Amino acid sequence: MTPKTKMEKIMHSGYTNIGGMVVQKQGEIVYEKYFGDCTADSTLHVFSVTKSILSLLIGIAIDRGYIQSIEQNILDFFPNYSVKKGENTIQTIKLKDMLTMTAPYKYKNPSYKEYFTSDDWVRASLDLLGGRGKIGEFQYAPVIGPDIFSGILVQATGQTVLDFAREHVFSPLGITVASPIVFQTMEEQMAFYEGKNSSGWVADPNGVNTGGWGLTLTARDMAKIGQLYLQEGRWGEQQIVSSQWIKESTREHSRWGKLLYGYLWWIIDEKQHSYAAMGDGGNIIYVNEEKKMVISIASFFQPKAKDRIKLIRDYIEPAFE
Repeated sequence: MTPKTKMEKIMHSGYTNIGGMVVQKQGEIVYEKYFGDCTADSTLHVFSVTKSILSLLIGIAIDRGYIQSIEQNILDFFPNYSVKKGENTIQTIKLKDMLTMTAPYKYKNPSYKEYFTSDDWVRASLDLLGGRGKIGEFQYAPVIGPDIFSGILVQATGQTVLDFAREHVFSPLGITVASPIVFQTMEEQMAFYEGKNSSGWVADPNGVNTGGWGLTLTARDMAKIGQLYLQEGRWGEQQIVSSQWIKESTREHSRWGKLLYGYLWWIIDEKQHSYAAMGDGGNIIYVNEEKKMVISIASFFQPKAKDRIKLIRDYIEPAFE
């Protein structure tokens, strides 16, 4: 059995929620396949991969002078936000603390009902930022919290997150994200999680796009983002984001047990300099700089989806070496 045949057998037997996969090596597509009734045009909700796109947008905003540096305090961008008496921690949290998931929150188990029923998801996140935890201790914020990045981008650039992303990333890379998506009912939100034809980026009732989830991309779109990082922020003749931002955001700044974290990117192997954007259900953009490989997998949501990193390291990479 060839490594490629073995890879496909494993995928068909244990990774049945994959919608599409693209493997690129040296900038060329060496494998592309879609599953079920998905095609190259299918747009899937990539969940927390959205966070890594926000990291890219923050880097661009810094490059262009909209944001001074990651050492700025979060509340610098929200001058009208009223801090409650005695809540001192939030006043010292910096952008870097949130990028590295080392900012404390007031919850252990977040209240999603309170968040989703709010008209302002940025404010709802700010209300939960801080608390008694220590800055510098890893606390992963899956949904509630990353919207603060969206609020920062809106305040700093004067554009919606989607418009800023279209201008500086999506259009240059040939990625289409059609429109903001605002849910009217819980049923609409659940259908979005399971869909493959909704092109857009979820927004709160105020029109602010989500920071930690809510973006739809095709497997090819995801591969383009990975290739941009592999090329140190350059696309054709254009420097989309500085190579320095790519290097800084994909090296270890914090860790969760044995898991290493950069600026909203997971660090997989420091020696090979491989890293990944990962989202629920097994959505992943994986970059291996040593092997000059990019692997993107777009998946439908599935609770406790099987580990994509194991699939990539044990089966996909060996099939194309």
